[in-house]
Amino acid sequence: MKDLHPVFTKFKDEYPEIYEKHAELGRAVHGEGGPLDEKSRWLIKVAISAASGHERALQTHIAKAREAGVSDGELVHALMLIIPSLGFPAFMEAYSIFTGIK
Repeated sequence: MKDLHPVFTKFKDEYPEIYEKHAELGRAVHGEGGPLDEKSRWLIKVAISAASGHERALQTHIAKAREAGVSDGELVHALMLIIPSLGFPAFMEAYSIFTGIK
């Protein structure tokens, strides 16, 4: 997948060894960390990044979830699940990123 954020590309270019260690950990946790299937892992990452308010991470995780076959309906459901815990405003922030409507 092409980098979605130029700042991420800059970091990778300037600090390739650190990036590779980070990527290695991500691959180990995501791919070998347990029994969850690919779609479930990406839906969880979408919900975590939405709940944390990390816009760049949410954009990236939505794109990777779509690549893994997650439907828009599944993505919206994952985002809606943050409403009872974090509230409607947190959902709307995440939903605005999902829809591209600010």
